[in-house]
Amino acid sequence: MALSATVYNFSVQLADVDRGVYEDLELRVARHPSESAEFMVTRLLAYCLEYREGIAFSDGGVSSADEPAVLVRDLTGRLTAWIEIGAPDAERVHRGSKLTGDVAIYTHRDPAKVLTGLAGKKIHRAEEIPLYSFDRAFVDAAAAVLERRNTASLSVTERLLYLDVNGTVLSTPVQQHHLG
Repeated sequence: MALSATVYNFSVQLADVDRGVYEDLELRVARHPSESAEFMVTRLLAYCLEYREGIAFSDGGVSSADEPAVLVRDLTGRLTAWIEIGAPDAERVHRGSKLTGDVAIYTHRDPAKVLTGLAGKKIHRAEEIPLYSFDRAFVDAAAAVLERRNTASLSVTERLLYLDVNGTVLSTPVQQHHLG
């Protein structure tokens, strides 16, 4: 019998000063049994840092071959942004770039290893695709305090991320790297 996803609820106060985005979000995040807590935290952070009209977690979640973990659709349903998490393979990144032209990768892993894994591979407009990374200790600490119901405030200013999740205050720079 297959295990089912565990649903986590997040009430997030988002203040992204860098982009001028201020929202109160109520999110239900399904964590697939094969998904680590660190991956889920990174997926949540990517959603918040990319927040805009039409953003959603993909229906297939981490097991979907046809969609990224986070995506953006316009009002017609057309895919407009492809947001990968972790260490995606080059083929997925290439496909997302060809489909949308707006691709980003967020990782909780060593960014040098992710970049090495993608280097030299065929990726459409690779030089325009950002890879964002967070300090590993930050992601581990955030994952350690997660509960099924979570209250968080997330602020970003000058690419410095401040996260208060369930009363635990954490911070990390958001490092940007490029594939090309």
